[in-house]
Amino acid sequence: QVQLVESGGGLVQAGGSLRLSCAASGGTFSNYVMGWFRQAPEKEREFVTEIRWSGGVTYYAESVKGRFTISRDNAKNTVYLQMNSLKPEDTAVYYCAARISGKMRYDYWGQGTQVTVSS
Repeated sequence: QVQLVESGGGLVQAGGSLRLSCAASGGTFSNYVMGWFRQAPEKEREFVTEIRWSGGVTYYAESVKGRFTISRDNAKNTVYLQMNSLKPEDTAVYYCAARISGKMRYDYWGQGTQVTVSS
């Protein structure tokens, strides 16, 4: 069973940086796409970014392009989200997710980690 565990959230001032980690286990991830989503209070969950584990192709939401970077460490089965130039509107619970390449739906989700950006 695939398990995803996020870490690295916290409180940061606007303009600051945070790095989130997502430790993945229970699967052969070379055939997976790993994503980050976020959900702010009273808003729907939204896509942030994703990376194809094999080959490293990435996609970003327009709202985070140029500020956030997704990467993965194959040896550690860990995906990272480096967030720079944070804004108060980035405040949300951030979720790591995984889907099998070729499927549209993300089937596996972490428990989420809170990111709060103060102005």
